Amino acid sequence: MKKLTNTLLLLTFACTCGLAQERINPIVPSFGGIYAIPEATVVPDSIMDYKIVIDCKTGGEKPSDYSFALHNVARMLNLHEAGGGFHDQMTVVLAIHGDATYAVMDNIAYKQKFGVENPNIDLIRELKVAGVQLTVCGQSLRARKINTRTVLAEVDIATSMLTTVATCQMKGFAVFQF
Repeated sequence: MKKLTNTLLLLTFACTCGLAQERINPIVPSFGGIYAIPEATVVPDSIMDYKIVIDCKTGGEKPSDYSFALHNVARMLNLHEAGGGFHDQMTVVLAIHGDATYAVMDNIAYKQKFGVENPNIDLIRELKVAGVQLTVCGQSLRARKINTRTVLAEVDIATSMLTTVATCQMKGFAVFQF
């Protein structure tokens, strides 16, 4: 009974202090939920044009989990929007490779390889709708024996992650790694 009373007190305290808050998804509606921080004084610069290329290499822990890297991209978009509301000033390119490569497979190929449906398809589609350019490393596709015909239509096939990142970086893009 004492444990229950302590838990209720803690929940009451959290709610009255504003700690219990719902996540929001201002740009990517189903993924990358974040908390609004209205009291933040360090926020994204609403005057800047953001150019970001992301080295996306992290897949899910299990085949039934979506890619950590792709989910983090959704979080980044939602955070920038919540921090200043200037999504139209962002150019984001993904250079997908490594374990994240499997995320770009169509559902038939993914299910054939892993025995479960591809949990990344809706996430990839929402990122595309949000204006993200998704590219997958052709070298990673070949090394993992993934047929290019099974790559989702939302994803462009690049020569490599290395050439995508290098080209973007030479054009002034900031480089992130997820």
